[in-house]
Amino acid sequence: MPAISMFYGIIIYMYYQDHVPPHFHARYQDEEACFTFDGELLQEEFPTKQKKLVAAWAVLNTDELNANWELARNKQELFRIRPL
Repeated sequence: MPAISMFYGIIIYMYYQDHVPPHFHARYQDEEACFTFDGELLQEEFPTKQKKLVAAWAVLNTDELNANWELARNKQELFRIRPL
């Protein structure tokens, strides 16, 4: 699960060959959650402030997230995405 971005103590990462729909994982302290590329929380709870930061970041980086998703599905190296 390579980290693809980090900001404000939040680590964003993707798993190789992960299940659909396209999504990424975010970790903040002991909390972990899955988000869609439009910033929707898929499962788990996440602190409100950090959830808003992750959602804003996702909307700004949808194209990059889609590109990394395709790389991950093909077991290719993922690239870093700019932080907030």
